[in-house]
Amino acid sequence: MLRRTVTTLRKENVPLQIEHIHPRGKGGTDRVSNLTISCEPCNIAKGTRDIKEFLASKPEVLKRILAQAKTPLKDAAGVNATRWELYRHLQTLGLPLESSTGGRTKFNRVTRELPKTHWLDAVCVGTSTPESLIIKNVVPLQIRATGHGSRQMCRMDKYGFPRTGSKQHKRVQGFQTGDLVRSVVTSGTKQGTYVGKVAVRTRGTFNITTAHGVVTDIHHRFCVLVARSDGYTYQQGKEAAFPPSA
Repeated sequence: MLRRTVTTLRKENVPLQIEHIHPRGKGGTDRVSNLTISCEPCNIAKGTRDIKEFLASKPEVLKRILAQAKTPLKDAAGVNATRWELYRHLQTLGLPLESSTGGRTKFNRVTRELPKTHWLDAVCVGTSTPESLIIKNVVPLQIRATGHGSRQMCRMDKYGFPRTGSKQHKRVQGFQTGDLVRSVVTSGTKQGTYVGKVAVRTRGTFNITTAHGVVTDIHHRFCVLVARSDGYTYQQGKEAAFPPSA
């Protein structure tokens, strides 16, 4: 995956070429960090000249190219090293798979006049993307890994000695801390609807952590289980292409 600076071209049908920032003739390598995209006339004009000499009259372009050349490629390398291995493993499941480039994804999204969001990029991957996508009022479900909490059996004091008892995997009225619940309180000072992770209490009143904060002392009879604690959080995302209709 080549991601380097591309200068906007005002001319059409101009061939683009891969150019070495530091010329190979002067010791430059084929590493991605030493590559950029250039139009054919500029590539020929530059030849084996130093990039600083060639772009001396365009300091902003030079600054942008040199800055990206120094950008660490650790994240990109990690993705490239794992994506094809993941693809091969998915193939063993016998499911229909399609692989494509980032350029194709952007082309699909732009030609369909869709906004730039992660979930719409996922919809636009590959040549099988439909010409027309019905996305009005669609709001994606965001899933985030949270883990199952600490592995500590008990809490320690500043000297390293245990100051609490070992943790107990308890359930109260069928609920366990970390479960996703929906609570509709019909009366009292806590009247309202709350959706979030529950922290159970033996007395039967729970705390619920919602997207807007923690709501305390909600009686278990108002709670309905949505999903068991599985190490993930689920919520409707903010990346709606269009706001839901009223």
